[in-house]
Amino acid sequence: MNAVCFRWALLGALLTTPVLAQDDPRVGLGAGLFDAEEAIWNLSLVSTNVPPEAYVGVTNSDLAFKDNYVFQGNYNGVLIWDISTPAQPVLVKDYLCPASQNDVSVYEHLLFVSSEAFGGRLDCGTQGIDEQVSHDRLRGIRIFDITDVTNPEYVANVQTCRGSHTHSVLKDPDDDENVYIYISGSAPVRPAEELPGCSDLSPDEDPGSALFRIEVIKVPLADPAQAAVVSSPRIFEDLVAPPRHGPSPADLEAIEKARAEGKFIISINGQSMVLPDQYVGQIISSWAESVGKEGELTAADTAEFRVALQGMFSAQADGEAENDGPAPGPTQCHDITLYPEIGLAGGACEGYGLLLDITDPENPVRVDAVADSNFSYWHSATFSNDGSKILFTDEWGGGGGPKCRPSDPVEWGANALFTLSEDGKMEFQSYYKLPAPQTSEENCVAHNGSLVPVPGRDLFIQSWYQGGISLMDWTDVKNPVEIAYHDRGPVDPNRMQMGGSWSVYWYNGLIVSSEIARGLDIFQLEPSEYLTANEILASNTVVLSYLNAQGQPEYRWPATFVLAHSYLDQLERSGALPADAIASVRSDLYHAASAEGDARAQLFQNIASALESSQDAAKAGLLKETLDALTQ
Repeated sequence: MNAVCFRWALLGALLTTPVLAQDDPRVGLGAGLFDAEEAIWNLSLVSTNVPPEAYVGVTNSDLAFKDNYVFQGNYNGVLIWDISTPAQPVLVKDYLCPASQNDVSVYEHLLFVSSEAFGGRLDCGTQGIDEQVSHDRLRGIRIFDITDVTNPEYVANVQTCRGSHTHSVLKDPDDDENVYIYISGSAPVRPAEELPGCSDLSPDEDPGSALFRIEVIKVPLADPAQAAVVSSPRIFEDLVAPPRHGPSPADLEAIEKARAEGKFIISINGQSMVLPDQYVGQIISSWAESVGKEGELTAADTAEFRVALQGMFSAQADGEAENDGPAPGPTQCHDITLYPEIGLAGGACEGYGLLLDITDPENPVRVDAVADSNFSYWHSATFSNDGSKILFTDEWGGGGGPKCRPSDPVEWGANALFTLSEDGKMEFQSYYKLPAPQTSEENCVAHNGSLVPVPGRDLFIQSWYQGGISLMDWTDVKNPVEIAYHDRGPVDPNRMQMGGSWSVYWYNGLIVSSEIARGLDIFQLEPSEYLTANEILASNTVVLSYLNAQGQPEYRWPATFVLAHSYLDQLERSGALPADAIASVRSDLYHAASAEGDARAQLFQNIASALESSQDAAKAGLLKETLDALTQ
């Protein structure tokens, strides 16, 4: 393994709250793979589904949804579940095709799958690839025809210079013939001998450089085999390296403990990091061969290797810092969340959060960029349904580190919440982090999620790896609060072993979580003081035909009496109407459901009059709009 590739792999592993309530039921849960203790609040666990043997012990990644199917990425391939009966999902297909991360998206009859790893093969073979340059390697996007979901047909692929770590599917409202795929690839640039045109020089040295750009692929729906890269927008132009924070107290303690145990410590960008044991054997063998050492290494050899190890990383860092002036900013995004109905995208781009104009799908334009010294790795983005707010997650530790320990700062590895001004500027408002400390044996940090379509509110269901899943209410953008959760104990009580929720999404009344080590979990919301039965029923009137991880739909609620009751519940919860007015309106709503003509109109008029005294004019207005629609 060469130093550049190794450094990328290591950073992927290393880069990858603190709440304070020690009486939280999530604290101290017993460990286990399939028998860990669990804590759950305001959710019900409908089913837990273990993958086939070939996929057990292999990382489950992201999710996509179509009709009654869930497509679950796995580093060994793709699993397709029929969730028509959520309590007993049926695995209808497991498609073996090893790659990293095998993130998935769907549109109509097509399935798109990301591949970035050096061992991913064009033919989906399991033997991997050992050669540094190989025309059997697939790094980019695979395209499958899923007209028959139980028998995906591999119809095309599009190769890219840095592979596809993740991708985003854009259906332009003005184009019914094509879909567009935005590629986020964070691996090293592949050799031009493997894919012509690939260059890792700076754009100043080579205008065609694969760095500091994303790829846009155009896929003709009628002939996906003609899919191709149509543009490479340089949305990072003029950005400089963002401010960074140092290690947390818990990190420093872990580093000193590792040093005392004789572990290998390296310094990257001024920060000390422990070289994971699984990488030591790989790189030390390569080093020994390069310096002509044979047989078992002596203590002196090991000491020499320690010096050489740091030199490999220092040389790479020096090469990146050769130019005068400030260091450049990010060269790629990790996730780009597309919200075509408002013409915007949120780019979580390693050191920055970007706001993009996507009204021209082939040529996205950067509108704004924000950096934050409390953020380590901008990972994913989600807009509020009305497009007035955006939140970003920080994957401090890269998903492989325990970043929810009691002493870890609450601003690190958290969500950052912003409002969007009329001129397209993102204005910071607050942070939110999982309010339950986790152990040093649990990888935990902010990760993927989605909005839950409760009308009149902004709710976000989110994965936190081994911190479990958490439902956040960020309607008040300055004061986000947790209103539901599920968590398990560590996979292993004695050492860090990857597990937990990779991603969790609301889809047609269900909360579906991809559990890295344990399979697929399905939940439902439960009524509580924070969320009424009416609000849950109203959310379930939103029906989607598909959903992708980085494609955000606009939620629209049909006018129903349960929608009206949900707005009334919210007025009651906030105290915007006195108790007697609430009771009167609720009674009138109940009777109006079975009334007709003038009788219903009179009841609606009574309700409108009662709402005049509301201290929340906006919410009362939503209720009135619903009644107006019900009169049509």
